Amino acid sequence: METATKQEAAVVGLTPGEAKKRLDAGDLVIVDVRMEVEYASVHAEGVEHIPMDRFDPAAVMRRFDGKSIACICKGGTRGGKAAKMLLDAGAPNVANVVGGTQAWEAAGLPVERSSRVIPIERQVLIGAGSLVVTGVLLAYFVSPLWIILSLFVGCGLMFAGLTGFCGMALVLAKMPWNRNLSNKSCGGASCAA
Repeated sequence: METATKQEAAVVGLTPGEAKKRLDAGDLVIVDVRMEVEYASVHAEGVEHIPMDRFDPAAVMRRFDGKSIACICKGGTRGGKAAKMLLDAGAPNVANVVGGTQAWEAAGLPVERSSRVIPIERQVLIGAGSLVVTGVLLAYFVSPLWIILSLFVGCGLMFAGLTGFCGMALVLAKMPWNRNLSNKSCGGASCAA
């Protein structure tokens, strides 16, 4: 006697072109799950924004009741996680945009971009570089022990490169200049500076 195996539902992967066609046809809602500063810097045209730190699958399903939902992020990883959360919560027809916003833009699909926002990656580079220089200067002029600061930052950068987890980026994303960017009136100044 054969036992029936339950086939687990899987998140569908959509190419940016497929996602754009379905979005234009009104057959799909695309939810960008990146941090506010990432979204404000550049995002696919026509997407909704719900950052991962505020992503509640039940609320998302209620908001887009009955519609197919695709998630998008920078490169596809966070979008896949958000889509899996929706699937686990019982949402039907869940997809992830393969390659994320990077692939969307590379495919020549329309994006909205703001030059008034410093991308989080550049903020990390500015912050890490400043800490390294500060550590070297303090080690030279004050005490050689200050070189530990530069060593700590260097180890943090290596860890971020190896794992894809950057604590500095998470801290910077919570800074006031990186929050509520869509509601902020910047005038001529930089919102993220």
